[in-house]
Order: sequence, then structure tokens, then C-alpha cells
Amino acid sequence: MTDTGTPFAPGFVERPFWWEAAPPTPAETRLPDSAEVVVIGGGIAGLSTALELGRNGMKALVLDREPIGWGASSRNGGALSGAGSLGKVRSDLEEAFGAKFVAELAEEGEQAFEDFEALVKREGLDCDYVRCGRFVGAHAAKAMDGLKRRAEMINKAGGEEAFVLPRERVQEEIATPHYHGGMLLLRAGALHPAKYVRSLARAAVAQGAALASGVEMLSYKREADGGFVLETSRGRLRARHLMLGTNGYTGTAMPWHRRRLVPVASYMIATEEIGEERVRRALPKLRVYGDTKKILYYFRPSPDCRRILFGGRASFVDADTRRTAATLHRFLTHLIPDLRGVRLTHSWKGNVAFAFDMMPHVGVHEGVHYAMACNGSGVVTMTHLGKAAAHQILGGDNRPSAFARLSFPTRPFYTGNPWFMPAVGTAYQLRDRLDGWRLTPEEP
Repeated sequence: MTDTGTPFAPGFVERPFWWEAAPPTPAETRLPDSAEVVVIGGGIAGLSTALELGRNGMKALVLDREPIGWGASSRNGGALSGAGSLGKVRSDLEEAFGAKFVAELAEEGEQAFEDFEALVKREGLDCDYVRCGRFVGAHAAKAMDGLKRRAEMINKAGGEEAFVLPRERVQEEIATPHYHGGMLLLRAGALHPAKYVRSLARAAVAQGAALASGVEMLSYKREADGGFVLETSRGRLRARHLMLGTNGYTGTAMPWHRRRLVPVASYMIATEEIGEERVRRALPKLRVYGDTKKILYYFRPSPDCRRILFGGRASFVDADTRRTAATLHRFLTHLIPDLRGVRLTHSWKGNVAFAFDMMPHVGVHEGVHYAMACNGSGVVTMTHLGKAAAHQILGGDNRPSAFARLSFPTRPFYTGNPWFMPAVGTAYQLRDRLDGWRLTPEEP
């Protein structure tokens, strides 16, 4: 672990670290002529929908153009929380939606976390899950005000589970001089995302779902009886119900949904093994971590606590993961100086989907069900919204999801190609610098 002038360890690979233990595998299923429910997208949202449908006696066919779980579902950081993952502070939400509705959203977000934990236990999902808590660092002194409001929203929704820590207590959570305080969430956890999506797929199949990879939906048309005809890369297929869970990989066959999603590549790295003692020096409580910057960092220990996994927006254009790995390594060693000299074994990327209102969305458009826009917090969110989509399909839900009452906005002339992201990235960098965040003391 000496500084060799390169951030790359021998054997460095551009592949998700998670895939070492649970690589996505093809699902070979012969396509039938028709299915009761066809789910497009074999990630967390689609598999959660299929599992819940199966538990209620309705079999789903899940299609994905890649191996099941290949997308962000097996590439993310594996951090999860409830209402703490809502993208806006309470005052912003209340101004947009009203206090009563915001309380419903926050309550549902907290309940989604409890439901997730119950699901892991009930289905016996092998995913290295642990409730470890989450620390969110304040990148600037004024960011503490927003964290205080978020903590208030969370505590109103689910009890005393969020606490604000002053700057002098940051070292209890992370060995950095750069955060001005932070927020501690107790109702938060970590898992192995590739193991989770693999276990979720197995649970869905056990409840009667069929999975087929290497199948792309090319188009669909609604029929007079309310069903659908799908043209796929492996032939025509009829479905009584159609559900989309494609999120950051939504293609041109779904233009209405694509216009409402902004796909952004998020990048991650894994350090070489440095041992639990050194990991604990850097991250004493072994939680999951994030911060308040516009260009945020997210990071955590590996499940065996022998290395550190670190992610962020290393580029606002599609970039190769070797180059972005060097950038993320620079971010990591600046944030936690004790890690200077530590090298990298893995780097990878995956698409995150943002909505223009920064909120998750579940609903029905022209008969097509969907669960989309995790906004960077997808494990609990997509598990919950997939279940909510299943209840929409089944009908008779006594309490539909509050997120289904949100409109799903777009912007004039937007078609799903986020051409504006380089400009957004530059503006975000400027905002972080104006707030006082600097990568190095010499940086202007």
C-alpha cells in the first residue's frame, strides 16, 4: 500500500466489485405467445413487482435486454434508508405539495424501510444486510440548516431516528477535516446489491415468475380490450398488463417515460484490501456515508470491512471508468487523508435516473404501469415502488401509494437525451466552490 505514483493495484479491473461474488447471469426462458403480466426491466423494481404479484396468485414474465440485474441494481453503493432518501428538505416539499401530503410521503418512506427489512427476513434473502446507520456530512456551514430540517422531517415521520452532529463530533463518524457537521440516521443500512438482486430474482421465480434475458422490447401497442401487443427482439408477445421498471436504462420504445427521466452515469471504485483496523480508522462506526454537496460523494466499507467503496459524479459525460477511477481516488484521498497511498482494484459505472422534480414515481399512463426515478436512492425505493405497482395491477388496494399521486413532469423539447448535463455539472462545481468546498488548498 505504498505510494507508487499510480492509483491502480496489480490486477485492476473495470468491473463492479459486487460481481466478484454475484455476477449477473442470463435467464433462458422460451417466450410464450402471451402472458398475464409482462414486466420490462429485470432490476429491483421489476423483480419486486413480479414477487408481489406471485405472492398474490398472478404470474409475471420479466424481460430484460441484458442479464437479470445487470444494470444499476447490481452496481449501486448498497446504501439504504427510508424518508432520509427523499431528495428535498421538508420546507421545499411543503411549498410544492403541502404539509399534509409531505407527511404522507415521509411516513410512507419510513414504512418502506421497515417493509424492506421484513422482506429480507421473510424471504431469507442472502444479501449481507445490516442496519448500520448513515452519516451525511455537511460540506459547508450553511448546509447544516438543511440537515436540521431533514432531520425534523424524518423524526416527525418515524420517531427519534435522526440526529444532527456538530463539527467537533465529525471525527466520531469519519476521519476527515472537511465536513462542518452532519446528520446521523439510525434507520439506515447496507447490503450487497448484486447478492440482493440475485436473491430477489430467486424469490420471484419461487412465486411463479418467469425471467428472460437477452430480450429487448422494440415497441408496444395497446389493443381495444385494454391489453397490449409487444414487438420484441425475439418475436411478438401479448400481455394483459404491461409494467415498466427500466429506470436509468429506459429506451426509445418508451418515449413518454423516457421524456421524464434524466439518466446520469454514477461512478464507483473499490480500494485494495487494507484490513478492518485501517477501515475503522477511516470510518469508525462502519456506517454508510454521503454528503450535502451538489456533486456528492457516497461511500462505505465493503461487507467484510476490509476495503472501502467510494462513489460520485466523476464526470457529467459518459466516460471510461479507468479515467474516472483516478478522479474518484483523488476525491477519496482528499476527503480521508489517511488513505493516501491506498490503491484501487475495481472501477465501474451505472445509470441513475432522476426526475425533474427529484421525486420517485409510480403510476399508470395509458394503461402502462411504471415504477421509476429513484434519484440515486434505489434499493428501498424501487423495492417499495415495485410492490406498489403490483398492487396497482392487482387492483383493490385500500391505500394506494402517495407517490402515485405525484404528477410526472417533463420539460419542453426534452426527448430523454440529457445534452445539458455538462453545463449542469459545471454549475454544480461552481456552487460547491462558492460554498467553500475545495479539492486542494491550491485550487482557485
